[in-house]
Amino acid sequence: MTDVFREVLIMKVLSHPNIVNLVEVIDDPTADHLYLVLEYVEGKCVSDGVGPALGLGEDTARKYLRDVVSGLMYLHSHNIVHGDIKPDNLLVTGSGTVKICDFSVSQVFEGDNDLLRRSPGTPVFTAPECCSGPTYHGKAADTWAFMVLGNYPFLGETLQDTYEKIINKELLLPEEMNPLLKNLLEGLLCKDPRQRMSLENVAEHDWLIGEQGSMSIHPYLCWCKRNSSSL
Repeated sequence: MTDVFREVLIMKVLSHPNIVNLVEVIDDPTADHLYLVLEYVEGKCVSDGVGPALGLGEDTARKYLRDVVSGLMYLHSHNIVHGDIKPDNLLVTGSGTVKICDFSVSQVFEGDNDLLRRSPGTPVFTAPECCSGPTYHGKAADTWAFMVLGNYPFLGETLQDTYEKIINKELLLPEEMNPLLKNLLEGLLCKDPRQRMSLENVAEHDWLIGEQGSMSIHPYLCWCKRNSSSL
């Protein structure tokens, strides 16, 4: 229940168009149940119905990634690390907007120090530094999970084999891949978190904003920022 209460406290402060928002918490002491009423998303996970033969396509992947970047930038600005970014935790509305969900392993950090203890995320999306040590920088680990590849670049036959590949295997990208996308992925999947591309740099990357430069990500002024600026 400690984990559930932490998730509730985190979700209570969130209000963003790219995050599944918490509507209400209902505590039923007679049945010893706690109900979380969440915003309804009428679509599916970004991975549903997408196989190796189909894929999302670059235009859709670009749109989805922009939404995820926007949501994550909002989280990080509120000192929250999601900790389990993956296709199953990215829901798509009927109009095509991606919303981040599932804050069950999310953590809060203080000030500018996002050094956290290891959390139980999904192994195949785990950053190298999370595989090799007890602590990690949460924001960089969230950024690592952006994989616009259509497959798992470091998947092993066992859990230990997967971790070994994440830490040591060279990133191999298709020769025919869009050079801008390849550059972005190389920056995101940099094994050294100190050299990994930041969310701010991702938001300004040429591939993400599109050829016309018309898809830049605008900062979202949330209710707490608006309230503080009006005082």
